[in-house]
Amino acid sequence: MTKNKYISLVLFLLITFAASAIGGFTTSVFKEPWYSQIILPSYNPPSWVFGPVWSTLYVFMSIAIWKAWRVAEEKKLLKIYFLHLFFNAIWSVIFFGFHNIGLALVDLIIILFFIILLMKIYYRINKTSFYLMIPYLIWTSYAFVLNTSIFLLN
Repeated sequence: MTKNKYISLVLFLLITFAASAIGGFTTSVFKEPWYSQIILPSYNPPSWVFGPVWSTLYVFMSIAIWKAWRVAEEKKLLKIYFLHLFFNAIWSVIFFGFHNIGLALVDLIIILFFIILLMKIYYRINKTSFYLMIPYLIWTSYAFVLNTSIFLLN
């Protein structure tokens, strides 16, 4: 990463939103008609909610890693973040692309593990980064409940 703080923030945003683009593309191409035919829980949010929520979370995640990295500049931290991003990106590929609800659930467990790990590291390095991850942890926990319900219903 670059030492210029603004360029590094832009790079984190671009990389993080690239993961989002993978998920978004996969969802748009492979979601239907499969998704309309599966049983969803009554508390499944409408489709329009996901875009704004995930966009906000990706911005928070980017700022969190950027602020922590600027303080620590640890390569290990970047490896953990990018590995986490990989699992985040492939959830949509597994769920919407492969229609594999069970494997997507396993992927969510891995994502939650990485979120908690990152939060532990951030707490030590930069409290703002830690706090920026709380909405992501909450939303991903909710996604885990949804994914579990969809798995059990189908």
